[in-house]
Amino acid sequence: MAERRPSARHHILSVLVENRAGVLSRVAALFSRRGYNIFSLAVAPTDDARFSRITVVVDVESTPLEQITKQLHKLVNVLKITELDPVDAVERELLLATVSAPPERRSQVIELVDLFGGAIVDVGAEQLTVSVSDTPSRLDDFEDLVRSYGIIELQRTGRVALAKVDRTPSRLRSVSGRIA
Repeated sequence: MAERRPSARHHILSVLVENRAGVLSRVAALFSRRGYNIFSLAVAPTDDARFSRITVVVDVESTPLEQITKQLHKLVNVLKITELDPVDAVERELLLATVSAPPERRSQVIELVDLFGGAIVDVGAEQLTVSVSDTPSRLDDFEDLVRSYGIIELQRTGRVALAKVDRTPSRLRSVSGRIA
């Protein structure tokens, strides 16, 4: 089984782009032309329909992160690039899996799905399709555990991430600023 967990050589880039046809293909073409390795890629419109956010996890062992961001900034439709440190980011990924679940083992699979906060999204005579949304490492753990029941089919979305919000109340920030 290939290693799925990101290492220190992987970095998360959040790229805000214009929501126009062909933008994703230009970004993907840039990575392909330059030989940059993409570990994970997810894209969707933001709350403002004019923009989309591309979350890309890149392998920086083969190419320095600075070079990747400079090349991305050259693309016309790229508006903003933010590197997200995993410590300061909230990351999620979705996993859908069809798992072998004959009647005598079905309750065990359901219990495992419940333990990971997932849901059963389709039921067959001998199989269940499950959905789990969590951090990539928790999904790795779920996948490893459910493998013993027999994975029929599996799909993961790739990571999406946003910077963590500031948790310091504004009143405390201003007071602490005057003390120093």
